[in-house]
Amino acid sequence: MEQDDVIRALAALAHPLRLQVFRALVVAGPSGMTPGVMSEGLGTVPTTLSFHLKELMSAGLVTQERVSRHLVYRAAYDQMNGVIGFLTENCCAGESCAVQPESARCGC
Repeated sequence: MEQDDVIRALAALAHPLRLQVFRALVVAGPSGMTPGVMSEGLGTVPTTLSFHLKELMSAGLVTQERVSRHLVYRAAYDQMNGVIGFLTENCCAGESCAVQPESARCGC
């Protein structure tokens, strides 16, 4: 993963609502969520949610798929794991430490 990609992802997550949206999508897992469900669960208006989903998609942290008449959003686990991997790549200068790369990754 390139440094610019990590910066873009971290910048997207540096907003309280976007962080809540991303965490909600991680909890939802591979089935994802529709904007209506997210909007209701997070207590935000659809237009605001739409703006923030667009920012998360631009950063590569969220994917969108049309299923019938609905849009389904999912966390982009590969991108998330890439960011985590970039941040922990040289953890403890190669010495044994508490964070193991495999345990820091999502299995989804």
